[in-house]
Amino acid sequence: MSGKEIMFSPVNLGSLQLKNRLVMAPLTRMRAVAGDVPNPLAKTYYGQRASAGLIITEATQISPLGMGYPATPGIYSPEQTAAWKEIVEAVHAKGGTIVAQLWHVGRISHSSLHPEDGVPEAPSAIAAAGQTYGADWKLHDYEVPKAMSLDDIARLLKEFELAARNAKAAGFDGIEIHSANGYLLDQFLQDKTNQRNDQYGGSIENRLRLLGEVIEAVSKVFTSDRVGVRLSPYGTFNDMSDSDPVALFTAAINKLNAYGLAYVHMIEPRATSAGGGEQVNEGAPITSELFRKAYQGKFITAGGYDQAMGEKVLEERMADAVAYGRLYISNPDLLERFEKNAPLNPYNRATFYGGAGVGYTDYPSL
Repeated sequence: MSGKEIMFSPVNLGSLQLKNRLVMAPLTRMRAVAGDVPNPLAKTYYGQRASAGLIITEATQISPLGMGYPATPGIYSPEQTAAWKEIVEAVHAKGGTIVAQLWHVGRISHSSLHPEDGVPEAPSAIAAAGQTYGADWKLHDYEVPKAMSLDDIARLLKEFELAARNAKAAGFDGIEIHSANGYLLDQFLQDKTNQRNDQYGGSIENRLRLLGEVIEAVSKVFTSDRVGVRLSPYGTFNDMSDSDPVALFTAAINKLNAYGLAYVHMIEPRATSAGGGEQVNEGAPITSELFRKAYQGKFITAGGYDQAMGEKVLEERMADAVAYGRLYISNPDLLERFEKNAPLNPYNRATFYGGAGVGYTDYPSL
């Protein structure tokens, strides 16, 4: 089959049955309403994009302390869960498949977003360089986070399990664990941010421990073949790095092979800005070439793909599905446009974060 034929052919990722290989990438949109409840417009937004083989929701915090930006939705309260249930029903009504991306941002936060809980938490008390948005939508310097105690980690695992239970109650087809882009689980993986000297720090095996425990916690709720994991080897977003990323992420893949996951979802380092800009680093290592062969299960690739690049990576069997972000923001019917080689709506970056329906639910279909 040609790359184009493969793109429109079905594939099973574990127990997730996809009608095509196009994945809507997780896209932070910062439009939640009071109580970190998903915006009522999100039903329309996700429903418009239900022809994707798989929708991965915007990153969704598992607790108030897991929140990193204003107006991102949670999945820890009954009100949030009820709103997500309506969204899932809208996607299912159009024959779509949708998983919830579970998120804790770690140090990439600000105390104004969770005043009752104080400063952000992280593996080690190391502040990120730069600034972030507080509850007032203004930039603030990153704070020095609290290093998590063993009790904090035990609480975190319970929060992941509860978030998974809420995702199941909302009817999601599965969940994705966000372990990428410099957020909490990635902070535990990489040695720039993890300088612990207990069982969660030091050796690569120890730094991988928490990710394994999170997978085990959520797999009490969803079978592991409905659980995906997102990783970003070589990613520099959010002030991240590791002294030996190939060894670290090869070990991570080997660990993930043992769990029988639905998929592993990797971000290509050429697009590490994670929504922060247009820059594409063509000289970056190609993750799918480095790690695809090591992973024995299904593999989703993301990061700066157009249609031709997506078809090529599928034809070369370097991935089983391709995730598109910005193109899905501006083209709710991206699948149909790719099928017909139709022109694409340009996206408006100014409306990516915050706001209401403009730049959210008003992009036209063919």
